[in-house]
Amino acid sequence: MLTQFQGFQLSPQQKRLWLLQQNNSVYRACCAILITGNLQVNILKNALQKVVDRNEILRTKFYRPQGIKIPSQVIEASNFLFFEQEINSGASLPELINELFTQERQSRQREAEYLLSIKLLRISKNNHILFISIPALCADTVSLKNLVAEISNCYRACLQGDDISDEPLQYADIAAWLNELLEAEETDAGKRYWQQIDISKCGTYKLINENTHAQLDKFQPQVFTTSINRQLVHQINELAQNYQTSISTFILTCWLILLWRLTENSDLIIGTGFDGRNYEELKASLGLFAKYIPLACHLENGDRFCDVLVKVNQITAEMSDWQESFSWETSLPNQQDVETAFFPFCFEFTEAPKNCTAGEITLTLYQHYVCFDRFKVKLAGVQTVDNELKAEFHYDGNLFAIADIENLANQFASVLASAIENPQANISQLNILTPAETQQLLIDFNHTKTTELPYQCIHHWFEAQCQQTPNNIAVVFEEQKLTYQELNICANQLAHYLQNLGVGSENLVGICVERSSLMVIGVLGILKAGAAYVPIDSNYPAERKEFILADTQMPLLLTQASLAANLKADNITTICLDTDWKAISQQPQENPVSKTNAQNLAYVIYTSGSTGKPKGTLIEHSGLVNYLNWCTQAYKVEQGSGTLVHSSLGFDLTITSLFSPLLVGSQVELLPEHQGIETLAQTIKARTNLSLVKITPAHLELLSQQLSPQEAAGRTNAFIIGGENLTVQHIDFWQKFAPDTVLINEYGPTETVVGCCIYQVSQTRNYSGSIPIGHPIANTQLYVLDQYLQPVPKGVAGELYIGGAGIARGYFNQPELTAQKFIPHPFSDEPGARLYKTGDQVRFRVDGTLEFLGRLDNQVKLRGFRIELGEIESLLCLHPTVKDAVVMVREDVAGDQRLVSYLVLQPESSLAVDNLRSFLQEKLPDYMIPSAFVPLQTFPLTANGKVDRKALPAPDKISADIEQFFVAPRNSLEEQVVDIWSQVLRIEKVGIHNNFFALGGHSLLVTQLISRIRDALGVELLIQDVFANPTVAELSVIVTQKLAEQVDDESLARSLAELEDLSNEDIQLILSDSQ
Repeated sequence: MLTQFQGFQLSPQQKRLWLLQQNNSVYRACCAILITGNLQVNILKNALQKVVDRNEILRTKFYRPQGIKIPSQVIEASNFLFFEQEINSGASLPELINELFTQERQSRQREAEYLLSIKLLRISKNNHILFISIPALCADTVSLKNLVAEISNCYRACLQGDDISDEPLQYADIAAWLNELLEAEETDAGKRYWQQIDISKCGTYKLINENTHAQLDKFQPQVFTTSINRQLVHQINELAQNYQTSISTFILTCWLILLWRLTENSDLIIGTGFDGRNYEELKASLGLFAKYIPLACHLENGDRFCDVLVKVNQITAEMSDWQESFSWETSLPNQQDVETAFFPFCFEFTEAPKNCTAGEITLTLYQHYVCFDRFKVKLAGVQTVDNELKAEFHYDGNLFAIADIENLANQFASVLASAIENPQANISQLNILTPAETQQLLIDFNHTKTTELPYQCIHHWFEAQCQQTPNNIAVVFEEQKLTYQELNICANQLAHYLQNLGVGSENLVGICVERSSLMVIGVLGILKAGAAYVPIDSNYPAERKEFILADTQMPLLLTQASLAANLKADNITTICLDTDWKAISQQPQENPVSKTNAQNLAYVIYTSGSTGKPKGTLIEHSGLVNYLNWCTQAYKVEQGSGTLVHSSLGFDLTITSLFSPLLVGSQVELLPEHQGIETLAQTIKARTNLSLVKITPAHLELLSQQLSPQEAAGRTNAFIIGGENLTVQHIDFWQKFAPDTVLINEYGPTETVVGCCIYQVSQTRNYSGSIPIGHPIANTQLYVLDQYLQPVPKGVAGELYIGGAGIARGYFNQPELTAQKFIPHPFSDEPGARLYKTGDQVRFRVDGTLEFLGRLDNQVKLRGFRIELGEIESLLCLHPTVKDAVVMVREDVAGDQRLVSYLVLQPESSLAVDNLRSFLQEKLPDYMIPSAFVPLQTFPLTANGKVDRKALPAPDKISADIEQFFVAPRNSLEEQVVDIWSQVLRIEKVGIHNNFFALGGHSLLVTQLISRIRDALGVELLIQDVFANPTVAELSVIVTQKLAEQVDDESLARSLAELEDLSNEDIQLILSDSQ
């Protein structure tokens, strides 16, 4: 056992790799050298020995004494492993070489005795392959090129019996110099350059299909290679020359744009490979010099490709100048991350190697492979000796399947071709989809066309059902029951009454009644008369009721006597269904005749508008019939005992439970107004085998709190859940205690008739976060598009556009808004076809399932950063103590916007702010971490069961946290720092252990803090100082240290000045006195 040795310091690159690799043997450098001509094997062996003798790095091993973190490199005696083998395989040369590399990457057992492994394979008399493998600690790509030249030179010298006069620079000496260079003042400017780039953000970058459950400590590099055809290479060269750049920059720019599109990060950072040989003396050296350094580029939709190309060229030129100055240690604020941090996405480019001739042989670096750093995906552009250009997609097999990378390669090829075709195009318009993907996204995922609908209008369908089941109970309200025949007669009489008053097709008739059998009669009567119903919830504010009445200018309003007095229905004929029924009942009982068809209006529902002005959505019979025809079959409504109606007629969610039973001979039970979730719970407890219950996620969760686990099962065949984002917390109770109850997430804006997309929750799958919204219903198309109406790839967020039978006619009396939201269908040949622009952000999963991400208007811009609030909410819901979360931007103090999170906690859980903040900081950048976390028992809800964000209280949790953990300043310096914090944060009381960022601090306030400390204390702090020391106590220590350094510098300056004034005699006298 070696106990004493002479070791040399590792270079910065070696230190990084040593800490990164641990015991992983995948970090290798290997190459296949093709030797053609009359090879003399003995001469080659002698030449290889000479190469190893001349270059210490090829016989360097690494020894780490116990208790030492970083080893030393130790130069050993010349020794290497040499195999000679004859190949009799019928495989082609590329196949043979690929097999060598595959075996090398898969090998986990290394010969510990040997550093350098060399195989000589004889293919034929004049064709050999020399395969060399060495740890990446000792070589990089340029080293392999240099190694070919070195072997050639030594072979020639051995052949001629000559010595090689020039001695190479040894890597151990270079390593010492590189370490010194990194600490030298001349690199300070470079360090400041790199510190402008926040590389800590890289950890949040992800691609679709990434295995989120992979073990973080595993790294399994694999490679998928494609060739770029010569015609494209020629075009790339021409374009690159036109813009005074290189082919490598062109490919890098395309890669950057593809990653920007796939990750949706406007400020993207990728690790870009540089050879680390800026100095001429290092050009021919062997060893690990290369490293990935951060290329930071801001991209916007409107940027042109050619402009980005020029910008990337400028950035890479600057990077090259400062490449020696970059290190992870000086660029990461948190030093604990240095050992594990890496660039998820990388790029490198290798120019074609030169052939080397020695005697009768020619040596060619045919293929190489080097892995000296970790990555998720790395694109390597490789020029071959025969002027081919290959795109090598190196990837972590622990995170991605080969099929994912093949698809990525195809997308890159699409971007490349699109950029060549139109370099003036906006980068957002470059095509990244393959023809197969386009077919899948536009056609295959929307294969929903069914046979013609059974009826043109909903009331025709109801009338047919009445003939089939006249004596079945249709409606139940409290003690009252109506059969289908009785309900149909009452609706017919009302319809005749309305027709006698002039009501017909396209007329709007309002209905404002409480839930009862009169409500059902009223709706059916309006439809049978040929008109469209306009629901007005009796609980609406008076102003909203007045707006709907005035906006529609409806000629008739159906109501009841107890509500009529509160309706300002001037110039509107008002019919009270209760007190006027005697007159109505005198009308004929037969089905009335109307000219209404599928293209006529069925109803108009008013919803909130972004301007504060409600908008009336115009729904035609064709859309309503399409939805109900689909849902009665999909939800198997006829198999249960009926439905419960507990929601407002003004909420289109109600349509499912109101109409679907009446079309299959089942019954509708209406729950009284003014009785909340408790009444619904009591009713469900008393029922079994309900067909379905239509409900919002918030109400479903409240319902679960009203029922015991023993009372949950067997009550309803299905919960149809809609109206808001559905999360795993909403369904957890029902999955556990009612496993036979089908849970369906139904998504659909009012503008597309109730629901256009559904997802059935699997009882065997474990979900986290939001539940998908699934696939389109019959005769419906769903498209995920960018702002240029181009489809985006699977996994990439875009806006949802909906087409098909359920599209509304538009908005009543709002032609401009209608034109804005209902646009011509860009993918349809059908005349007049339109798409509805939802404003919802979604993405397709790999299997075509649609995932809801949030409202686009829920995407805020805070301090210059775009933030999707739904992303923060989803992550909070993954925390074990959080049941539900809402995040919003508040400005309770003028000019001070901050993120506030409202939380409903799991039972028996308490709020641990530090724990929650740490949890989020692992997944989100600092600017997305809420400043305050406010616990609530429940969220306030609107009348429709959605979270009422306007009713959420202003947070007072920050002051409570400060009070609870307050520790006063202990000295005058801490008092000064506390005063500065109070001014910057606008908080009266700050303790020395309170976290700056927990109190609402953010990056912009950090700069203010540094400026005020500089003015008050005369100390220059770095941004990293605040991030690494976020409390008053910690930061005061740093300030004290910097003040001491300044005093030392001043004392030294005074001493030097005094020395300059002394004569030689004075100096000699001082020296003699000291002896």
